[in-house]
Amino acid sequence: MSGTTEGAGASGQIDAAARLAALERENAELRARLAAGGGPPVVVTAAPPPTAPREPRHRGRAAAAVVLVVLGALLAPVAVIAAWAERTLTDTDRYVATIGPLAADPTVQAAVAGRLTTVVMDQIDVDAVLGTVVDGLEERGVGPRATEALTQLEGPLTSGVESFVRRAADNVVTSDAFTDAWVQANRVAHQQLVATMEGEGGELLQIGEDGQLTIQLSGMIALLKERLVERGLGVAARIPEVNATFTLMETSQLVQVQNRYAQVVALGTWLPWIALGLLAAGVLVARHKLRTLVVAGLALAAGMVVLAIGLAIARGLYLNALSDVVLRLDAAEILFDQTLSFLRVTLRTVGVLGLVVALVAYLAGGSASARALRAGTVRGFARLREYGEGRGVSTGPVGEWLGRYRTAARVAVIGVAALVLLLAKSPSPGLVVGTAVVAGLVIAVLELVARPPRPEDTGPRDAADAPVATS
Repeated sequence: MSGTTEGAGASGQIDAAARLAALERENAELRARLAAGGGPPVVVTAAPPPTAPREPRHRGRAAAAVVLVVLGALLAPVAVIAAWAERTLTDTDRYVATIGPLAADPTVQAAVAGRLTTVVMDQIDVDAVLGTVVDGLEERGVGPRATEALTQLEGPLTSGVESFVRRAADNVVTSDAFTDAWVQANRVAHQQLVATMEGEGGELLQIGEDGQLTIQLSGMIALLKERLVERGLGVAARIPEVNATFTLMETSQLVQVQNRYAQVVALGTWLPWIALGLLAAGVLVARHKLRTLVVAGLALAAGMVVLAIGLAIARGLYLNALSDVVLRLDAAEILFDQTLSFLRVTLRTVGVLGLVVALVAYLAGGSASARALRAGTVRGFARLREYGEGRGVSTGPVGEWLGRYRTAARVAVIGVAALVLLLAKSPSPGLVVGTAVVAGLVIAVLELVARPPRPEDTGPRDAADAPVATS
């Protein structure tokens, strides 16, 4: 038995010696290859112990990210509408910018001129005027044939007076005085609009029980009276002050907005931030943040497309409802489109912003195409730097500093671009695209100017200090 044990021990010693000799030969070969420039040494390390799967936790994070992004995308269209309504209701400059251009629209001018003509003709009694003339002629002994002939001219005279008034009204609504009066009336009326929404009523701008948003025409009628008197229609001077209005919009939704004015203001103030916060939370919770950011940006753009489709449907329903109610449906169409003009600009801006965010996240992501694009860009910048340095053009210490703090410089540029969009008083698609392009160009210039560390700072260590293979 002892002989067997001694034989086994001797055999084990021989095997250990053989393995040691093999390792020494391998190390010698690797040192020789390194000395000859044959490649870096191979370091053999023990494989890390297997870890327990964490799929349940990852699935929970993925589900939470999906829920947050979906909620944010669903709230985004509602938030855009609420922000537009709040801004239009509370910002006088925005309201005037929305309604003011209507004064120069030919369709609206024709509709207002028609309304002014109707109001003035209702106050001019052609029959009474003609009766006064006939009575005067009879007192002066004019024959009955003449007075009878004048009586038969009642229709043509009425038509002539109406044509005269309409021409004067057309001249009024196409004048600079009308534009100034329209803008000033709407500016003053906006304060009363807020009072009306709060249930206090107003004098210039009013909301009827059926949702008619109207503006008073008293100032414009006074202007028309002056023009008529100047043109020789003296009877117009006797027109009393008239309580006439022009309908800007007619929809039952205005009554609901009036009844829930405080809620509309609160929603317009906070709902956009809530939607943005949900999208940001979804990105932060997700494991693959850049991939989730791409999805969030595309979801935001898709929400704006859905909102645009909804507005188109609402426009058709609104005009169909007014087809048998208003005389000038084309004017109602212009009024609707102009009233929602800033809402359309906002949804386009948000949609473009979502697409830009998705594009930036894709370019910074880990997909094979994005990595290949970045690698190609880096190689192109490196060749440009080498070309310039070969001809004595170098960025020097500035380039070296940017090379060390390249990431911080990128973050600073992106932060400034975000601040430009957040602080803009009236963002637009052009501003979003322009800001993104400028930020991209600045980052490209930084990448071109930044110089990589010098070779002596990052060169290979001495062969004697190189790692060797270990078991």
